[in-house]
Amino acid sequence: MIVDIVLMIVTMSLIGAAMGTFSGMVPGIHVNTLATMMLAAYGPMECVLEPFIPTGYVPIAVCCCIVSAAIVHSSVDYVPSVFTGAPDPDDVVSMLPGHRLLNDGRGMVAVRSAAIGSCVGSCVSIVLAIPLQFLLMNGLGDYLDSITAFVLCAVVMILVMNEKGIKRMIMSIIILLISGCLGLACMDLDIPCNGIMDDGTLLFPMLSGLFGMPAMLESLKKSEVVEQYDDDEFPVSPIPGIKGVLMGSLTGWFPGITSTTGSIIGTMFSSVKRAEDFISMTASIGSASAIMMLTTLSVSGKGRSGAMMVVEDIFGDDVIGILNERFLILLTTAAIATFIAYRVTIRCGMVMCDIVSRFDISKVNRLCLILIIVLVALFTGPYGTFILIVSTMIGFIPIRFDIGRVYLTGCLLILTILTFLYAREFVLMSLL
Repeated sequence: MIVDIVLMIVTMSLIGAAMGTFSGMVPGIHVNTLATMMLAAYGPMECVLEPFIPTGYVPIAVCCCIVSAAIVHSSVDYVPSVFTGAPDPDDVVSMLPGHRLLNDGRGMVAVRSAAIGSCVGSCVSIVLAIPLQFLLMNGLGDYLDSITAFVLCAVVMILVMNEKGIKRMIMSIIILLISGCLGLACMDLDIPCNGIMDDGTLLFPMLSGLFGMPAMLESLKKSEVVEQYDDDEFPVSPIPGIKGVLMGSLTGWFPGITSTTGSIIGTMFSSVKRAEDFISMTASIGSASAIMMLTTLSVSGKGRSGAMMVVEDIFGDDVIGILNERFLILLTTAAIATFIAYRVTIRCGMVMCDIVSRFDISKVNRLCLILIIVLVALFTGPYGTFILIVSTMIGFIPIRFDIGRVYLTGCLLILTILTFLYAREFVLMSLL
């Protein structure tokens, strides 16, 4: 029985790693989208897996696959952020230092720094997961819940105050509010979202438009990349990765705070100067956040990301509990995925180095743009395509006014603040 469970964990971790690599490398496709598709196809998958999985373990097998995909995605998605200018929303803040290294011919330094930071963040978070779970279930979780609204409001204030000059502060507030209204409309209005799947989500076109499309459209102006070289296997120490664990823990518990937001706040209180260290810390925050979200789910029963929400739907309340068997299996999966993610991220970076040296990068980005538009149309229909257009226009506002794109995370942050202040429905009715 134990051997069968171990084989199940390893096999599903490998399958999930392949999924996370795909979603991480293809701009506009998030692991949350793949997780949602797996939930929609859970019935047929259960029939297929039952003959090969120990009795009663099909739900956890599927969840192992999802967790592995989330961990690998959080590391691999730095590769397209560096080489194509098409970031995952959690990687927006690391794009500038990544592109700076790319333009110096050191794109692989950025990738290796991200891989190291992600690996360190995951490993430290896995070690701390069980002690942290114990603390959260013995009072800490209730306390953090009671201050959530205050923390989220404080985060918004810190982001705005980080800008220099009144005009930039006002513009950042405007961007936060506009993206917040877009998020409110996509989440709460009864907008049809039916493509080839009956239960598509408008988060896909909204996030792709806000973060992915503008970056790729801008990158079409540049067709050449300087020759890349890879002469430093370990460009950073583990220290930046360790620094990122604290912010990763906070972003994993408090809803609406992305890794991008955590990175900006982290750099305000940390002496990170080198581009390599900054990228490593940002990657650590993303991976630590993914592990923390799993711990949060085990304590509160609430998923803080799309992938964890799918795990929540599959498990129900059974995942809750200290040293719960399912929680330990998922932590083991996360450990396996962390090792895979490190190797795969570096390998994908090498492949991208070869691609950008052989092909016109603008053509690669053009193909990515077409792929995103086609996928949005297929999964979310005409209304989702309209949301993609609107969100892309909003996504260009920070570029036009030279303001950080982190304020576009208002699409989720403002929504969460209103929810915890019990004002979400009131604001929606006011807008209507």
